[in-house]
Amino acid sequence: MSTTGRSSAHAEGSACATTEGPGGAGVADMSGSEVVDAWLAEHTVDLIQWRRHIHANPELSRTEFATTEFISTWLTKAGLTPQKMPGGTGLICDIGPVDAPRIGLRADMDALPLQEFTGLGFASTVPGVSHACGHDAHTAILLGTALALAEIDLPVGVRFVFQPAEEVMPGGAIDMVAAGAMEGVDRIFALHCDPRLEVGRVGIRVGAITSAADTVELVLDSPGGHTSRPHLTSDLVYAIGTVITGLPGLLSRRIDPRTSTVMVWGAVSAGKAPNAIPQTGMLTGTVRTGDHATWSLLEPMVNEIVDGLLAPTGVRYQLNYRRGVPPVVNDEHSTRMFEDAIRALGPDALADTPQSGGGEDFSWYLEEVPGAMARLGVWSGEGEQLDLHQATFDLDERALAVGVRALSNIILQAG
Repeated sequence: MSTTGRSSAHAEGSACATTEGPGGAGVADMSGSEVVDAWLAEHTVDLIQWRRHIHANPELSRTEFATTEFISTWLTKAGLTPQKMPGGTGLICDIGPVDAPRIGLRADMDALPLQEFTGLGFASTVPGVSHACGHDAHTAILLGTALALAEIDLPVGVRFVFQPAEEVMPGGAIDMVAAGAMEGVDRIFALHCDPRLEVGRVGIRVGAITSAADTVELVLDSPGGHTSRPHLTSDLVYAIGTVITGLPGLLSRRIDPRTSTVMVWGAVSAGKAPNAIPQTGMLTGTVRTGDHATWSLLEPMVNEIVDGLLAPTGVRYQLNYRRGVPPVVNDEHSTRMFEDAIRALGPDALADTPQSGGGEDFSWYLEEVPGAMARLGVWSGEGEQLDLHQATFDLDERALAVGVRALSNIILQAG
């Protein structure tokens, strides 16, 4: 890409522009994929160091001030003009023509409230906080993609979305949308680390790839009494047992099993003495579904079923149903675009992937525009496959370059 071309793109209103590519004036004679390869050949060590810096300095949701500043500094050094979001966490950056469709690429930046036990030389320096879900890799990959693509005359516009607070509900995607991060974006894509896939492979599927994840909290109370005379009171423990078995069972009969809907209790508490019917108790659990239409039906259905189960017991209750995130549903066209980008990595790169029961707030962007998320293989191919959200989770850093190539290919092939 010539210097003139870069200056012209900036003059047209692009929020980011660079002045020199990895190959200097010779970039004009290279294809887009060759420019990305050249950038990686020169900067893979930087890519790894960025990931390690972020890993060693994790920040919890909505406190990613240093991470945001770190990304902003590197983008600015490259001649780009990132725009921080209100509140100081998260940023966006645009490159490419303003009169063409604009594709969004998103990474999440926050860490988990989890002590790290990897023993890595760049392990978390923050007690009780760690990047045990791969967001450090997501952030480094998107930063690398931005700097590599900024060297190219692109066929489409690109918005890089560095999002805070994915690990909490309500998540940072809602904040980003409210701040205008999706204005002018026609389609959006993201990668998520997958320790079940070997490095070099990327998995994707049409339709739901994650699930909606809602929380159910049921607080019960009764007059209490002696276990020898349950007929003189409302038996709270019996009522709890009725809901524990009845709600998941009835949901399974009311909802199409093909929607992958599941209700599971995670905690129950009531009473202390074996001969006393307690006055208070609590149940908490989650309801998950891979079907967007079903997600909209769950709250009223749960309310209806709980009321029907508890009415004969005489136990009073308060049901707190908290909607979490919608399922991430990959639309067909976006999925095919991602598949083509993955195939360009090599003949064995494309992998199928099952739907996850976990939630991901990338789904809120898909409430605005179509898009797709894929799973980036981070397993070395040897040894234990450590799961996400484990204190010992780590990843094979060769996956970073794979991620940059995959995201770059989406943009390079979009024209």
